[in-house]
Amino acid sequence: MRNFKAVGSRLLQLALVLWAVVTILFLMFRLMPGNPMAAYIDPTFTLEQQQQLMAQFGLDKPLWQQYLIYLGNLLQGELGQSFRYREPVGDRIWTLLPNTLILTFSSLIVAYAFGILAGAYLAWRRGSWIEQAAIPLVLTTRAMPEFWLGMVLLAIFSFSLGWFPAGGTRAPGAEYSGFLDLYTSRDFFSHLVLPAATLAIYSQGLPLLLMRSNMLDVMKEDFVTMARIKGLSNWTVVVRHAARNALLPVMTSFAIAVGYQLQGNVVVESVFSWPGLGRELVNAVAASDYPLAQGAFLMIALVVILMNLLADMLYAILDPRVSHA
Repeated sequence: MRNFKAVGSRLLQLALVLWAVVTILFLMFRLMPGNPMAAYIDPTFTLEQQQQLMAQFGLDKPLWQQYLIYLGNLLQGELGQSFRYREPVGDRIWTLLPNTLILTFSSLIVAYAFGILAGAYLAWRRGSWIEQAAIPLVLTTRAMPEFWLGMVLLAIFSFSLGWFPAGGTRAPGAEYSGFLDLYTSRDFFSHLVLPAATLAIYSQGLPLLLMRSNMLDVMKEDFVTMARIKGLSNWTVVVRHAARNALLPVMTSFAIAVGYQLQGNVVVESVFSWPGLGRELVNAVAASDYPLAQGAFLMIALVVILMNLLADMLYAILDPRVSHA
């Protein structure tokens, strides 16, 4: 019963956060100076035609009515009509979301797999020349701007060596029969490598340093000392005893990292012309297409909120001592 109350309380908090995000997004775009339809109203339009266009998108109503209509539409799953594409925002977002999620998860899986293994190894080799050389290198990659790192990889592996395409998700003129046909093709994978590598190189520093720090703390515990006294090999002590107990904060940070990675995707998708949610968000803001920009912002915020909830749940599952009361 206590767990149900904790989960209910947490869901209520997340619902309030989501409502606050929706409200801020609504006001932020509508209170910006200028007419949001200015880029789409032809100079030859008469005043009556301009008013009809404003009415078509519901911009002729008072702000509070627009807000209530917007909330009502959201509850029905409607995100509005894109000014730029003249199609439902939801359709546009669902078309681009798979590209963003594939890029996010592929880069994070690589980053965390490498970070966990390297962090455990560096903790085991603490004080060695390998650790002394690796830590500054890791901090350097973490400090690199993502757009700069992406351009360096493009210059080397695309423009100079020609190993990978410079952008997009498919070769020019390539046609695929369906969803799986595209996303399982070698063509798509070759386009994915450079943007995913950019995000993975930038992101691996967090799990690596976190794993190393946790390992150093765990290796001081009594049960690790007891394992050494029993004569167990270093591999067994490090992997089966120390690493398993040091993984908890690292694994829960993965869920949170998904949300933060979506923000980094905005830059990387623009550098590699990756047709994802982040790149579309930048284009929508530049084109004053605020229904599409709102929808993209809202989708990213929703993923961040859900990933935080998942992190809380995962932490409780992996460590039953944690209480959400």
